[in-house]
Amino acid sequence: MSSSNTDSSAGIATGGQPKETQTFAFLAMTCLFFFWGFITVLNDILIPFLKESFDLNYTQAMLVQFCFFGAYFIVSPFAGRLIDKVGFQMGIVIGLLTTAAGCVLFYPSADLHVYSLFLFAFFVLASGITILQVAANPYVTALGPEKTAASRLNLAQAANSLGTTVGPFVGAMLILGVVAADASAVQMPYLMIAAVLVVAALLFRGIKLPKLAHVETSEDVAGDSVWNHRSLVLGALAIFMYVGGEVSIGSFLVNYFAESSIAGMEIAEAGEMVGYYWGAAMIGRLVGALLMNYIASTKYLAANAVIAILMIVVSMNTTGDVAMWSILAVGFFNSIMFPTIFTLAVKGLGAMTSKGSGLVCQGIVGGALIPVVQGVTADSIGIQLSFIVPMLCYVYIGWYALKGADQS
Repeated sequence: MSSSNTDSSAGIATGGQPKETQTFAFLAMTCLFFFWGFITVLNDILIPFLKESFDLNYTQAMLVQFCFFGAYFIVSPFAGRLIDKVGFQMGIVIGLLTTAAGCVLFYPSADLHVYSLFLFAFFVLASGITILQVAANPYVTALGPEKTAASRLNLAQAANSLGTTVGPFVGAMLILGVVAADASAVQMPYLMIAAVLVVAALLFRGIKLPKLAHVETSEDVAGDSVWNHRSLVLGALAIFMYVGGEVSIGSFLVNYFAESSIAGMEIAEAGEMVGYYWGAAMIGRLVGALLMNYIASTKYLAANAVIAILMIVVSMNTTGDVAMWSILAVGFFNSIMFPTIFTLAVKGLGAMTSKGSGLVCQGIVGGALIPVVQGVTADSIGIQLSFIVPMLCYVYIGWYALKGADQS
């Protein structure tokens, strides 16, 4: 491809397309971030619902997150290869259709009332979202100057947070608000989501998006491997810790707020409170998108990790409103972690960006394993003290920000 077609600072092969086309592409991507945020956060509503419906303990209930986020680890490498072969746009279409198929599987799972079938549906649904993540995150990162990549991805992630903020209120109303814990309550909501995703896939099949320059030259660099990039490998582990910590906290909030020593809420009311956790993340991402134009991303990440640790310590050692609002505040400081870690991890990978993105997205398997670890801990020493598990995740993130992301 000739240099006249390529904006090297943006990483975009514009092909003579106007800047408005890139703006449209960014807006289209933010819609994707909203979709998978909305769907993912419904897990936090479904876990207490399925726990009651199938009479599960905490460890068994956390198998929802194990199957959902386990898909990231298994599917991410294949997603990277798929996108190398078909391109980012067709990868997005395939991801949307796969996610829709997972939503449809909730119908027979509820009809047969078999928990293992629900877990399979979660795996299929998450496989589609994995493909979307592997495609959309590096696309947004490269859709403009490298120096503002973290800020741009934070802005797109704010749309993700809007989905995670709206999701708990909708889920609490449609699922937790039912009179009895009947698994059939999930059927219509997930069929409606599937229909929206199919329409979105058709739209993405038809629109024209700018191509990324590295897609045109995605062959491996001779003698190079993703494992040769220290910041990438440590960044994948940081994503493991971040997703594990954030998802684990969100997964336990409904049951945590139902505890008499914390808030003593009814399950539907506690479900609505989860929206504040993710709403805080949305606000934090908007604030971060602004401030990170002026503050080094590594310093901002480290500060957020330290304050998240402090908030968890406060919640573990108090009761009532202080314990409730301090754990909800962690959402604000989670806000910029994923896009910042992701940007630091894939920075400078060039032709290996899609493979690096696949490795980083494999780290999302933390959302499968850390909640199960906290579930075992909660069954052993109680739900409040079990928050030490996500607290330790933020300790590593703070180290990565200060030491692990150094590419010198």
